[in-house]
Amino acid sequence: MSDTPLGVLDLVPVPSGATAADALRNSVELARRAEEFGYARHWFAEHHLNPGVAGTSPAVVLALTAAATSTIRLGSGAVQLGHRTALSTVEEFGLLDALYPGRLDLGLGRSGGGPPGERATAPTPTPVVDGRAPNGLVVPPRFSLARLLRSPRFALHHKLLLLPNAESQAYAEQIDDILALIAGTYRTEDGVEAHVVPGEGADVEVWILGSSGGESARTAGERGLRFAANYHVSPATVLEAVDGYRAYFQPSDGLDKPYVAVSADVVVAEDDATARELATGYGPWVRSIRTGEGAIPFPTPEEARAHVWTDEDRELVQDRLDTRFVGSPQHVADRLEQLQEATGADELLITTITHHQADRVRSYELLAAEWRRR
Repeated sequence: MSDTPLGVLDLVPVPSGATAADALRNSVELARRAEEFGYARHWFAEHHLNPGVAGTSPAVVLALTAAATSTIRLGSGAVQLGHRTALSTVEEFGLLDALYPGRLDLGLGRSGGGPPGERATAPTPTPVVDGRAPNGLVVPPRFSLARLLRSPRFALHHKLLLLPNAESQAYAEQIDDILALIAGTYRTEDGVEAHVVPGEGADVEVWILGSSGGESARTAGERGLRFAANYHVSPATVLEAVDGYRAYFQPSDGLDKPYVAVSADVVVAEDDATARELATGYGPWVRSIRTGEGAIPFPTPEEARAHVWTDEDRELVQDRLDTRFVGSPQHVADRLEQLQEATGADELLITTITHHQADRVRSYELLAAEWRRR
């Protein structure tokens, strides 16, 4: 499987007892080490109002990381378009490309996700029987967002983050504006041109990130863009997402056939037992996100074991626990091969969170070494 590149998806996690500054330094160090280990790209996610996540501005973190690395591709996973305009997005990445040409990935996402019930329209969707894909990959039932959407914090996010009229502009139109500004072809209905300096002609790879086979998959496919599907966020819909994208795909000047990356939550250690110990904090951390409380600083195993679980809380996180890949290098690589086979992924994006930075770096190192052997 060494011909399937591995990338890093970094949430800039804040460990309990640490600061946002610690988390940022950790992520810059991880990018340097990921470059040494042979990872193809290092992406930063965008999250807000979460005490346990410091990646509020991918472009700012990318600037810090680009200065500390030399060859690894760097990108956003993803810029949330409802939080900024097409122009500001192109300007930010244009500035980065001006200093670090040919190394930037502009990953674009929708703020708040798509409407409930969005489904893929692939003519032959991959069958899922008893919670598993044909090759055995776990594909759990859909997770309900109802509790999260009822959270006062969700309303607060909208109040503080969404631009005026952001929800009235179609996502596809936002993408088209970005593509036109980069290409230098932007025109208003009245024929007024806009030229972005720096930004126009930027040598950036544009990606669309999506969790379902709905508007994001369609937008990426119809425009011949690269697509990243989130198994780590929405494992229930990963197959419909990649099926939908491929069904919609039309060749473009930049891409003649579909190109898919798929993400996975991973913790690797020398043996399964050690990896499970390092991953103990994952359950309480996911619970804090899905209840709408906001991501907590990533707990130590001892702190995580002290958490008192209710049946409702366990149900809230079970799909994420069932679909993370935790164990020895051989065990995790086997699971990643299964994910790649089920989704047909051209690349895999690995997101790893542990309380101690050394364990996180070691996890990526062990996985890269095992992947090269295959």
